[in-house]
Amino acid sequence: MKTSLNPTKPTREWLIPAGLVLLSLVPVIAGMVRLNQLGSGALTPENARFFASPWPVVIHIISVTAYSLLGAFQFSPAFRRRKPKWHRRSGYILLPMAFLTAFSGLWMTLFYPWPKFDGIAVFSMRLIVGMAMTVFLLLSLDAIRTRKFALHGAWMIRAYALALGAGTQVFTHLPFGLFPSIQNETSRAVCMGAAWLLNYLVAEWVISRQQGSKEIYT
Repeated sequence: MKTSLNPTKPTREWLIPAGLVLLSLVPVIAGMVRLNQLGSGALTPENARFFASPWPVVIHIISVTAYSLLGAFQFSPAFRRRKPKWHRRSGYILLPMAFLTAFSGLWMTLFYPWPKFDGIAVFSMRLIVGMAMTVFLLLSLDAIRTRKFALHGAWMIRAYALALGAGTQVFTHLPFGLFPSIQNETSRAVCMGAAWLLNYLVAEWVISRQQGSKEIYT
């Protein structure tokens, strides 16, 4: 009888999706608070720009929440082994949510007034991230159409990493929030860009580690 030499591996495999869920919680909770404010009519300086046209931000919050939380479980090989059909079925939800995340993010970037400390650098980065995420998703669809599953997984990882930027931005903005003296357009741009760059580099690291593996996360 063959026994496992590493019985703790399934437990460790759950650490990745658990960490991704935790990373998503702060922006998800913030989104729920914003939805409540929009529903109750609680106008604040931070959310005033959303009241004239609330639907894009509502769609963005709902799609990001579904995409980030459901997508986290795609990174658990143990879960996918136990639920082999779940990955494909969940993809019918994840891909539309991912496109809605990208499109609504681009709409808000183009048409909502800029928040305080946002400047042309942050505006440009938001456009680049939204367009890059859209391209990654289209490439993932083309890869799955041609049954290039590993390539499909790689593009989906990149798209997910960009979508999860808001979670990482909570941490990269810690100095920005703790030291008001540094709050300006430049430091804001650095904090925003650092999160997206870090997420993208981690995605590339994950993809490189999975090269040649049949169990690439998708």
